[in-house]
Amino acid sequence: MGSYPLNVNPLTQNSITVCRLIEIVRSLFDLHKKPLKSQGHLRSSFLGETSKIHVTISPITKISYLSKTVECKDSRIGKRPIEVPSNVTIVLEGQDLKVKGPLGELSLTYPREVKLERDESGILKVSKAVETRKANQMHGLFRTLTDNMVVGVSKGFEKKLQLIGVGYRAMLEGKDLVLNLGFSHPVRMTIPEGVQVKVEDNTRISVTGYDKSSIGQFAASIRKWRPPEPYKGKGVKYADEVVRRKEGKAGKKK
Repeated sequence: MGSYPLNVNPLTQNSITVCRLIEIVRSLFDLHKKPLKSQGHLRSSFLGETSKIHVTISPITKISYLSKTVECKDSRIGKRPIEVPSNVTIVLEGQDLKVKGPLGELSLTYPREVKLERDESGILKVSKAVETRKANQMHGLFRTLTDNMVVGVSKGFEKKLQLIGVGYRAMLEGKDLVLNLGFSHPVRMTIPEGVQVKVEDNTRISVTGYDKSSIGQFAASIRKWRPPEPYKGKGVKYADEVVRRKEGKAGKKK
C-alpha cells in the first residue's frame, strides 16, 4: 500500500487523477475534430500550457510498389537427358508415364509444373512448364524418379545388409524374413510384393527389386530393429555403411 501526505485525502487525490484523464480525452477529441496546422503546438493541462511536440502533415499523392522478378535457374540434375534402353517400353499419355521392362512395370503421374518430352531418338527430357520456385524444386526430383524407373525395370536395384553380433541370425520362412537380434522373441517381417530377399551365411541379407523406393524402405525397416551402436559395432548395418566408433569409459585408475 502506498503512503499519502497527511493533509491529502486519498479519495480526493483519486478524483483529481480521474479529472485529469477526462481532460486529456476531451483534448484528444477536440484535436481530432479540428484541422491540424502544418506546424503547431499541442496544448494540454496534463502536458503543461505549451508542449514541444510538433505535428507535420504532408499529403500522400501516390503509392508505388517495387516488384522484382525472381529468376529460377534450371536444375543441373533436371537438365540431364535420360537414355532409354532398347528393352524398355515407354507409354506417355499427357502427364502420365508408364515404363515396362523385363523386370516389371512402373507408372508415375507428373504435376502440372513439370512436363516430359521424348525425342525421335527415344531420349527423355524433363523440363519446367512454368517459371516458379515450386517448379524449380520439382524439376530435378522428377528427373531422378524417371531415371530410377527406367533403370529399375531394366537392371534393377540391390541393397545389402550385414548382421554383426553374437547370436544375430537371419533366415527365410516362406514369404517372411525372420531375424534373431537379441530380443526375447524373433522378429518376423513380411516381404512386400516386387521385392526379393536372399540370406547368405545367416548374417548377410540382400534385398533386390525394380522399385528403388520399395527396396530402400524395406531395407531401412530391417535396419531400424537394431541400428549399429558406436561402441562395439553390434547391430544391423548396410554393407557399405561406415559406423563411427566411440571409445568406452576408461577403467578407474588406482
